[in-house]
Amino acid sequence: MSRGRFITLEGGEGVGKSTQGRRLAAALRARGRDVIETREPGGSPGAEAIRTLLLSGAVDRWSAEAEALLFAAARSDHVQRTILPALEAGQWVLCDRFLDSSLAYQGIVGAVGEDRIRALHDVGSGGFLPDRTLLLHVPNEEAAKRTSRRDGDNPDRFGARDQAYHDAINRAFEHLAAADPDRFRLIEASGSEDDVTARLVAALEDLL
Repeated sequence: MSRGRFITLEGGEGVGKSTQGRRLAAALRARGRDVIETREPGGSPGAEAIRTLLLSGAVDRWSAEAEALLFAAARSDHVQRTILPALEAGQWVLCDRFLDSSLAYQGIVGAVGEDRIRALHDVGSGGFLPDRTLLLHVPNEEAAKRTSRRDGDNPDRFGARDQAYHDAINRAFEHLAAADPDRFRLIEASGSEDDVTARLVAALEDLL
């Protein structure tokens, strides 16, 4: 049995990762792939418990350094208990966020530093990286409107931060993509859901 593929969807708030993740999984299954869908933080019982700590409470509940440690711990459990076993079983794993979110949110915008985030990842997850990262992008104003519709009056700790913060996150993701063009594919996520899904599938054709 051949090893599966690990695909991550990344991007700031409101770019459509959750919706497009479900649609991409269905499209891959239609192509004959055995797909599991997962997310970060979360994806295993231990990581889901940490997710509650990370996303609930006041915006300033955790420092960027504390967030980085919690995310790395959750990711370690997720990789060991969910992702690697699925890949070894020949499944494709489609994950909503992974290491690049920690690099963008805590490493760059939170000023913890990319090298320190990667060092935590080396310890917790052996430096494990996706086969392909799909970075969804929409204009900032459109993303803000989508986030408002999605969250209403109850955003999580990250969604509740101001627009300047989210603009900085988008720039951080663009920086990461430019630094690793072999792994990243930039996906325009405006337009119809069908069109966006088609762009995602097209960005995986070489792996299919």
